[in-house]
Amino acid sequence: MTWKIVLGELDKKMGVQIVKESVEKVVATMPVEGNRQSFGLLHGGALAALGEAVGSWAAVIHASTLGKKAVGVDINATHHQSSSEGLITATATPIRLGKRITSHEVLITNEQGDRLCTVRITNAIV
Repeated sequence: MTWKIVLGELDKKMGVQIVKESVEKVVATMPVEGNRQSFGLLHGGALAALGEAVGSWAAVIHASTLGKKAVGVDINATHHQSSSEGLITATATPIRLGKRITSHEVLITNEQGDRLCTVRITNAIV
């Protein structure tokens, strides 16, 4: 079973674009514009949603190598810094690629390379 990332409705509304997809790394970008909260800063929920999407895609790609699917079990997002403009990048890398559970870290940065958010996501392989 092979997998090709398909953007969901929320991903499209948020302006997410896939840059790279492999078992070792999934990279996507998202504009800050259109994803701000009422204070004009990038919405923390948008960061969490982006992290979940990218981490889940990475888990699904791994699961496809086993002929299986991946479903979410746990997600945690830590916000480090705010942003009010530009393009952000989310990079998912594996912490553990198991036969039953996968865990990924998703590092979300701004155009200057500053860490905005760290997302840790765990998926079950089913």
